[in-house]
Amino acid sequence: MSIVTGLIKRYSPDFSLEINGWEILEKGIHALSGPSGSGKSSVFRILLGLESCKNLRWQWGSEDIASLSPGERRIGAVTQTYDLFPHLTARQNILFAAEARNIAKAAAEERFSLLKSKLSLGSFESREAKLLSGGEKQRVALARALMSFPRILLLDEPFSALDSDLKVEARSLLKLIVQET
Repeated sequence: MSIVTGLIKRYSPDFSLEINGWEILEKGIHALSGPSGSGKSSVFRILLGLESCKNLRWQWGSEDIASLSPGERRIGAVTQTYDLFPHLTARQNILFAAEARNIAKAAAEERFSLLKSKLSLGSFESREAKLLSGGEKQRVALARALMSFPRILLLDEPFSALDSDLKVEARSLLKLIVQET
């Protein structure tokens, strides 16, 4: 189990986040829910280390993840907009995560091969991200998030841009990947 404490941040006189204590199990799937504008994305940005939070502590075993740089936290993330590099191919976008985390080339290729198979990326791995459909972008973003063997995966409404059929397929696929990896 990991424990988040001190996630307190004031954005304006009318809006602040206050999570004094939060237990996150280290296995399984958990949801952070709330209405639009309630701060869910801000919580994710803070946990990822992309936004500062002075008193934040995130105890994972004996390690305080909050004291680490964003790259050292080993957190996979899929944002609402997927944030792919439009000029890179699907494959390059995915392997970028391995390069950024200094994963050996052989291990990165092995991991890519597994993700390519599980996420059915083969038909578009050489296509630039700007040419991918919404469902293809979602799978590339998920593969990129999983590429670096994250300790936890944060998903910020990753299926919101998908039609209802793709949402069902994407949820089933995510469940399978979480169970297997």
